Amino acid sequence: MKRLKAKGFTLIEVLVALAIVSIALIAGLQATIALTSNAHRQSDIFLAQLCAENELIKLRLAKQMPAVGESTQTCDQAAQHFSVTLSGQPTPNPNFLRVVAQVFQGNTPLLQLSTVMGRY
Repeated sequence: MKRLKAKGFTLIEVLVALAIVSIALIAGLQATIALTSNAHRQSDIFLAQLCAENELIKLRLAKQMPAVGESTQTCDQAAQHFSVTLSGQPTPNPNFLRVVAQVFQGNTPLLQLSTVMGRY
């Protein structure tokens, strides 16, 4: 009597296929986590830039030379809390002042903008 050959996959073939699929899924998960983290970071930096620009615009609208030294203000954007440290630094020309705005979220520095302001 002739024996029928079994159709299907062996256990080894199924395990190899399962390992390949799991590696692909793990790689996809890591890529998704990286993209999500990058999107959150980009959002935080955008909000920090809004805070820094707002503080620098306030100084320009005051139409007076800011004082040399540091000051810290709080800034709330999109239900997040930031602190902005403004640092006025003298330049070789006394008619100009370098102003650096550094934005922090908690103790983490997010962004630093600097500009030069002149006397009005």
